[in-house]
Amino acid sequence: MSRLLLNCDIGESYGAWTMGLDAEVMPHIDCANIACGFHASEPLTMHRTVALAIEHGVRIGAHPAYPDLAGFGRRSMACSPDEIETMLLYQIGALDGICRAQGTRVSYVKPHGALYNDMMREPAKLRAVMRAVARYDASLPLMLMATRDNQAAQAMAEEMGLLLWLEAFADRAYDADGLLLPRSQPGAVHEDADTVVAQALALARGEALRASDGSALYLHADTLCVHGDNAGSVAAVRRIREALRSLAE
Repeated sequence: MSRLLLNCDIGESYGAWTMGLDAEVMPHIDCANIACGFHASEPLTMHRTVALAIEHGVRIGAHPAYPDLAGFGRRSMACSPDEIETMLLYQIGALDGICRAQGTRVSYVKPHGALYNDMMREPAKLRAVMRAVARYDASLPLMLMATRDNQAAQAMAEEMGLLLWLEAFADRAYDADGLLLPRSQPGAVHEDADTVVAQALALARGEALRASDGSALYLHADTLCVHGDNAGSVAAVRRIREALRSLAE
């Protein structure tokens, strides 16, 4: 990729309950990670979110998760590799069907929450995720976390013929290995907009971040995750988009 793509977890409302500010953030992002019904969303929300992405020319990604509506997909579950593979196929296929009905397709996959974090620590779960994507459509890139060393994940992806998009986070703190600090730890989520924008720019420039142990952390990223669940975060997304445009000029 020639530039850092902005992606956002989106379409996470459920029936009468609204989550996030999708209409406000969609014009400022490149990629929409749309929930597929296991941690959030349902068919009508998926349909509306796909339509919104099409309206703004935003790439659509499947955002599959553990079957954990009550915990918003943020709780690890004791799912076997076979279960993970089939639940991903189910979710990708559901969103892709809604996309096809509107004249488009899913164009990448990004697992959500605990599944995303678990696959970075457990090779068997990562292999199950990759196997699901490869069997559904090996041309779909898989988005996964940029860490201090992604060589093992890259080798596994090459074995399966998959393209990886490495992802960094503007609003999260990292440990020494380049993994996200758990949300339960103080300082794991950056709340200050200036801090979020500064971290986004550092990642775009290839500059070091400061890991939780104080070490310098360099992350190679293809895409940057931003969040738009409140007015302040939407404003930060706008600032990040403007800052990235200025870097490209």
